[in-house]
Amino acid sequence: MHVRITTPFHPAYVTAERIKKAKNLEFLLTAGIGSDHIDLPAAAAAGLTVAEVTGSNTVSVAGDELLRILILLRNFLPGYQQVVQDEWNVAGIAHRAYDLEGKTVGTVGAGRIGRLLLQRLKPFNCNLLYHDRLQIDPELEKEIGVKFEEDLDAMLPKCDVIVINTPLTEKTRGMFNKERIAKMKKGVIVVNNARGAIMDARAVADACSSGHIAGYGGDVWFPQPAPKDHPWRYMPNHAMTPHISGTTIDAQLRYADGVRDMLDRYFKGEDFPVQNYIVKEG
Repeated sequence: MHVRITTPFHPAYVTAERIKKAKNLEFLLTAGIGSDHIDLPAAAAAGLTVAEVTGSNTVSVAGDELLRILILLRNFLPGYQQVVQDEWNVAGIAHRAYDLEGKTVGTVGAGRIGRLLLQRLKPFNCNLLYHDRLQIDPELEKEIGVKFEEDLDAMLPKCDVIVINTPLTEKTRGMFNKERIAKMKKGVIVVNNARGAIMDARAVADACSSGHIAGYGGDVWFPQPAPKDHPWRYMPNHAMTPHISGTTIDAQLRYADGVRDMLDRYFKGEDFPVQNYIVKEG
């Protein structure tokens, strides 16, 4: 093949070995956002172009993050399970249910998705914090009512809810290990729709079991698909799903339009929008 279209992690990782075997390959196109399922150094060494449909599912993922925050804070899932199991114990749910209003919510990463989440959280009257390499526009900070935290480890103990919105890089891989999780407030809610490998899977499961993390929700795992014995399948107080947050029908239509547009440009020898490039001709 000359062109390979994939979605993040599914159905396969684009490894250095697979790139080496594909002698005609010129272009790797991700139908979605996040090309860390591709061995990017190997793609660059082979002179390939890697691109994705930047921005295509940001609205979908941000909406899903807000949903998971509410599901976990309100202790929704055990209530649903009571109904399914023909039970009725209001006190058994209420003792772990809280309002979002007045809570401190921090996002680790304030790119497209992180900013959309902060905007959606504003009407809930939360205390909003963010940590990122770069500070967002001061006018937008003021409009949302969000405060920049330069030091991640100083931000974590302040937060009732922490949302992971940073890309997976060699710097962020395993970023939330046992030591960093210990810096979080006891009873914290954690939502991660970014990448599973940002978290130490065992450390998260242990923190959920001890109650240090009161609830963990997300749809990203490592590896993907998750094996049957993955500890997140069995840890208490979780709201995990397969990788679905960015795959609404609306998002899929945006993927399709973006893929069609970039293929059209590729065959005409035209450049893509600059923000869509991950690797350009090596």
